[in-house]
Amino acid sequence: MYSFLEGETPEVIAQNFPLLSLEQVYGAITFYLANRELINTYLRNGETEFRQLQKNCQQRSPQLHQTLMAAQAQLSQPS
Repeated sequence: MYSFLEGETPEVIAQNFPLLSLEQVYGAITFYLANRELINTYLRNGETEFRQLQKNCQQRSPQLHQTLMAAQAQLSQPS
């Protein structure tokens, strides 16, 4: 749903996720539009859980967290 919420068309989404047919993408978007509040709550809960897991990882393994953050920063730099 993030791709759709960022403005990507169903066709582009289907191209970016080759395991999904265009029909499946339209079906997911239709389901989202019919259940927007439920899906938004689900997505927010997932984001909250991810942030908590990330925080736990940082506390348990600060060196690993630092290494991962450095790798992420390196990947984000333009080539």
